[in-house]
Amino acid sequence: MKSAVITFPGSNREGDVIRALRQATGHDPVSIWHQDADLPKGTDLVVLPGGFSYGDYLRCGAIAARAPVMDAVRAHAARGGLVLGICNGFQILVESGLLPGVLMRNAGLKFICKMQHLKVGRTDTAFTSHYSTGDIIKVAIAHGEGNYVADAETIARLEGENRVAFRYCDAQGDTKAGNPNGSLNDIAGIYSEKLNVLGMMPHPENLIETLVGGTDGRGLFESLSAYRGAA
Repeated sequence: MKSAVITFPGSNREGDVIRALRQATGHDPVSIWHQDADLPKGTDLVVLPGGFSYGDYLRCGAIAARAPVMDAVRAHAARGGLVLGICNGFQILVESGLLPGVLMRNAGLKFICKMQHLKVGRTDTAFTSHYSTGDIIKVAIAHGEGNYVADAETIARLEGENRVAFRYCDAQGDTKAGNPNGSLNDIAGIYSEKLNVLGMMPHPENLIETLVGGTDGRGLFESLSAYRGAA
């Protein structure tokens, strides 16, 4: 798999994503600057990493969503190419129109940085094939605006089309007890209609080695490495 990781001014998790992809695929991703107009030929996966692009001014991800490279990302997604947005990357995806909804201030109005359990949804996607539906995994979260909100029609469509990728939960899988930020329906991540774009607030790239506390995030990157249907 040929992957590209985009860096915006204020990104701070691109190195973690590159390490996770290198570990899973055996290949070095290409680093892309936000001002680049094109993606490398043959790119299968584009990753928008976490951080605080443009200092989170205006709205989180709003300025980055209008960066020159995002036209190429939208075209890539339209062709069926894979796109993964993590934390600030998820915020950029909703601001760019690649995913519905918006990420609002956490319900408690405080920045949250901690380990967090998630419940895995469907596993017939490029991102989750190395998990099982209903798996409870433990990864990290670090955000101040992770409260997923959308209108009732959009939420109904996401639920009806089985496009909720991950839900917040506690160690026993109780979603209501484990929601850290007030997200509607305990949503931690969602897919696009074609299931080729995934946005998620938690950080799987930080849990890929026992040395740093666990390997539950590794399954996402191993799933991508095993995927053979990329554009």
